[in-house]
Amino acid sequence: MGLNRIDLLIIAAYLAGITLFGLRFRKRQRTMRDYFLADRNIPWWAIALSIVAAETSTLTIISIPGLAYDSNLTFLQVVMGYVIGRVIISFVLLPQYFRGELYTAYQLIERRFGPELRTVTAALFLLTRAAAEGVRVYAVSIVVSIALGTGEVASIAIIMLLTLIYTFEGGLAAVIWTDVVQTFIYVGGTLVGLVTILHLVPGGWGAVEAIASGLHKFQVFDLHFFDPTISAHRPHFDFAKPYTLWAGIIGGAFLTTASHGTDQLIVQRLLAARNQRQSVLALLSSGVAVFFQFGLFLLVGVMLFAYYQVPSSAFGRADRIYPTFIVSRMPHGIAGLLIAAILAAAMSNLSAALNSLSSSSIMDFYLRIRPTVSEAARLRLARLATLGWALVLFGLAVLALDRVGRVVEVGLQIASVAYGALLGVFLLGVLTKRANQRGATVGMICGLAMELYLWGWSQVAFTWWVAIGTCVTFMVGYAASGLLSVQSKA
Repeated sequence: MGLNRIDLLIIAAYLAGITLFGLRFRKRQRTMRDYFLADRNIPWWAIALSIVAAETSTLTIISIPGLAYDSNLTFLQVVMGYVIGRVIISFVLLPQYFRGELYTAYQLIERRFGPELRTVTAALFLLTRAAAEGVRVYAVSIVVSIALGTGEVASIAIIMLLTLIYTFEGGLAAVIWTDVVQTFIYVGGTLVGLVTILHLVPGGWGAVEAIASGLHKFQVFDLHFFDPTISAHRPHFDFAKPYTLWAGIIGGAFLTTASHGTDQLIVQRLLAARNQRQSVLALLSSGVAVFFQFGLFLLVGVMLFAYYQVPSSAFGRADRIYPTFIVSRMPHGIAGLLIAAILAAAMSNLSAALNSLSSSSIMDFYLRIRPTVSEAARLRLARLATLGWALVLFGLAVLALDRVGRVVEVGLQIASVAYGALLGVFLLGVLTKRANQRGATVGMICGLAMELYLWGWSQVAFTWWVAIGTCVTFMVGYAASGLLSVQSKA
């Protein structure tokens, strides 16, 4: 069926409207505190929605339904871990962030260990966040090229340019408040899409339930942690399955503790709260919203399977199923709304990445070299850094074309490679007094090496990587701190 003029008008109206809305915040940007922390005057509910939007990209909306299409609802086990991780952050890390005036997560590392380790952790964030974000931006091209036929590179350029305009001018305030609007758009659009799919499936919900139940599509829990094929007499721990209950809860908790507790993308939002209590409230309420959201996306995938009942290979890849359905089967108007909803998720995630990469670049690197730069010059440099990172992410997204598999898992894998080392160092600083900078650096190197090994040469599922990397970093760092301390005294 394809999109018609009504759909294209809805998409164009959204793109123009959200860009102009973000530009409204330009006049409020007078200092670095305004640009990077929104003057710490954002209400908790807006931060909560912004957190949800920041961790929801196009790859989430198109790849999670594809995941459920190919399997079932067991990814929800990982989301349960996401909620647990938020509770851990609230008690362990957030109290540390609200002691003093911090702009980035890595200032906490300098306060505890020293400037060298701050440089290492901030650099690791910049590298892995840029790489993971490049994959997320690439996911945008899948949707836009299917919907508009503009070609993948042109599709990336369109979204990048429009997002850059309001992020460049409005800073974190523009990012957060556009996130709020975009969250309502993509969640509302997905709900409309779900109801529409239900009406298009012959037999309605009864048919969906019969088809999905017969193939165990509604399965949420996978309690198998042992692989019986290895040995019937000596059970073997199965770390290769990514979505078991234990991999989901333990792995998801470690992943979120790292991503929301040590990654500037989320920490920056938590620091923009009016006080620690509101920051905790924002973080915990975002967990409830995320659980609902992932359940919604997974259910869309199950219903799409009930509609098509063909292998995902018929679409080329599972990530193409949902956008293809929207363009070819949805009624006009609703199709345009859903494409706009997917673009809303893409732009909210991209704007968050640009602002966090810019803040870390300026605060963790440039201003440490030239601390006497005037406030006006700092603000100008912050905007230039935002522009620079936009160009970098555009290049990485183009490089990712046709080089990645299921994009949601690739994005999580890239982030997970560094998260274990980062979280291990933060926990060494917060939970121990014995750890020192040299020992923590040794632990971080070992943890990162372990995660690189898990990524490139093992069969261990990515859901375990952060937990393993964190434990290696923490134990090696703690032991090395003791040994190096004894040697220095000798």
